[in-house]
Amino acid sequence: MGAGIVEVFARGGVDVVAVEITPAALERGQATLTRSTDRAVARGRLTAADRDALLGRVTFAVGLAALGEVDLVIEAVPEQLDLKRRLFGELDRICKPGAILATNTSSLSVTEIAVATERPSQVIGMHFFNPAPVMKLVEVIRTVTTSTEVVEAVEALCARLGKVDVTITDRAGFIANALLFGYLNQAVAMVESRYVGREDLDAAMKLGCGLPMGPLALLDLIGLDTAYEILDTMYRRGGRDRRHAPAPLLRQMVTAGLLGRKSGQGFYQYAGPGSSTVVPDDQTPSSAPVDGARPVARVGVIGSGAAAAGLGEVFAGAGYDVVVLSWEPEESASSEAPEGAVRSDVPEESASSEVSETSARLDELADVDLVVEAVDGLDPGVRRALFAALDEVCRPGALLATTTATLPVIDIAMATRRPADVLGLHFAGPAGPAGLSAQVGPVVEIVQTVRSSTEAIATARAVCAALGGTGVVCRDRAGFVVNALLFPYLNDAVRMLEASYSTVDDIDHAMKLGCGYPAGPFEMLDLVGLDVALAVQRGLYRELREPGLAPAPLLEKLVTAGFLGRGTGRGFRETAALPFSGRSGG
Repeated sequence: MGAGIVEVFARGGVDVVAVEITPAALERGQATLTRSTDRAVARGRLTAADRDALLGRVTFAVGLAALGEVDLVIEAVPEQLDLKRRLFGELDRICKPGAILATNTSSLSVTEIAVATERPSQVIGMHFFNPAPVMKLVEVIRTVTTSTEVVEAVEALCARLGKVDVTITDRAGFIANALLFGYLNQAVAMVESRYVGREDLDAAMKLGCGLPMGPLALLDLIGLDTAYEILDTMYRRGGRDRRHAPAPLLRQMVTAGLLGRKSGQGFYQYAGPGSSTVVPDDQTPSSAPVDGARPVARVGVIGSGAAAAGLGEVFAGAGYDVVVLSWEPEESASSEAPEGAVRSDVPEESASSEVSETSARLDELADVDLVVEAVDGLDPGVRRALFAALDEVCRPGALLATTTATLPVIDIAMATRRPADVLGLHFAGPAGPAGLSAQVGPVVEIVQTVRSSTEAIATARAVCAALGGTGVVCRDRAGFVVNALLFPYLNDAVRMLEASYSTVDDIDHAMKLGCGYPAGPFEMLDLVGLDVALAVQRGLYRELREPGLAPAPLLEKLVTAGFLGRGTGRGFRETAALPFSGRSGG
């Protein structure tokens, strides 16, 4: 990180003094800078002349005494408060009176660092993101003592360097890490509990949400020791939210020296310390054909309008013989709300009556090998009745699958006499089933209940592969993988907004420019619908009873007031009159 920040300033035409504590450390930092700039030349992003000019603006030195005449110091030492406080105390004595002292801390209190000096008004946070030469965001953290002149000077400097700054107050994790690390920590807990496998989890979030990296691969890049320190700091300083309490597995791996890329092994095995090349290990799934899969030649799809037609096209395009039954469920209390928002069933007799009206058409599915139900807004009671009817119609050995996103699959399976052959096939991602054929590497969550057979799961994996998608196997729990990780992150963003810590625009900028996300959390909320987000979050909270998963009150109020997003003109991006919209300007 230190070498990256040096490169940022030197690229921006600023003379830089790069300081380390030992000659060996300085040599490593200089080598890192040389490799980075040589790589930029090789990729055509920097000319050889510009590289030489850049390196010519850097003076390398051992010891803090070399910083006596600089105008700005940026500290990038390890995330240890005592170390940073001692360092700032020394900088205060060494640097000239007008120098600004900045910390690159990602989670520690800038205020606690500032009071170790005699110039707290000139101490500020400048949090760069890794890799610093590439990532556009800088979080500028002002304390209660930071002067306005210092804030303005640092903001102007960020603009000169071609960076986008978001100026915020001193709070644990600031914007990006406060939102990012709750998500990363939850991902570790999922693997720790064997809810989902390593590769499946990372594939689900990359392909299902369009993220540049899966959470476990990202943790390896960050460094598990760094991640642990950030989480522990945010837990202690941020109100002891259990979402930030480091997962036990994370501490165990740090203790064992499994730190990620820096040590050559973390959640993945690498070619060597510092390498980004992943090598197979004993946890890497085999690429051989799936054993135990049943042959599937004929597929039945029963669903609502576009969902059924889109899913039918996907299967037909993969060479399956497809039977599509279109079914629009009757209006009911639960079908008026997003799936998962209401758990009260329609009366059993009404559910059976609704299904019986389609029973003659269900006979068309008698000889299929796989049935996929994709009926939107279906009441839980009606869905159970439907699967009971399918159980009667379909031949023995046929698999019955539901695309439900939030309802327990086991509830549906137990309505049949073949629970071992019932599973979930949740087509994750914003495009859903209708958009699968247009996606590159779509992901399908294969939901395994406690009664699902290994043969049924193997068959589902084979079908997903034939569709050109990636099947990820997970257990039957609220939200599965994608929704269970995505929507709490979105809910945390609403809480941050609700606390008036930052603005819609700045939070979106932080996650897009600092973490490389394809969209900010509020852009995503408007896309999926605030009502859908609320329904999913309620389902997660109802099942897991984790206080940190309780829906943000602001989200509930906006949905009640009719702010639903999804192109309605009323969402986070269409509420300019509300006080939490727009850039804060610091």
